[in-house]
Amino acid sequence: MIELGNEEYHAELVHDEDTGSVTIYVLNAAATEQIPIESTEVTINVKHDGKPEQFKLAASPDANDPQGKSSRFVSTDAELGEHLDEEGADPKLVLTINGKSFRGTITHDHDHEGHDHE
Repeated sequence: MIELGNEEYHAELVHDEDTGSVTIYVLNAAATEQIPIESTEVTINVKHDGKPEQFKLAASPDANDPQGKSSRFVSTDAELGEHLDEEGADPKLVLTINGKSFRGTITHDHDHEGHDHE
């Protein structure tokens, strides 16, 4: 779970290792429901070999999202998924919600044992 602002919002990152896709869901403060935002993309900044790299995730609206807004953002760049797992990548999510810029640290949980990814 990625905290945005002073827990004003949260985001959830889902990495599908089979397809290499990375999906970000924008969630409310309690992280209980998706929040559609007006952005057409969000950015993940990572460090790779000490150099900053940027990946854009395009809006991919969920069925319930209103016209012109999206609570889901997707990247099919397999390189992003690989970088998220690297030591020292220090990934950050950057997005704008209602005109306000947010930056959240993506913490990667390396404990894949015992998790069922449905």
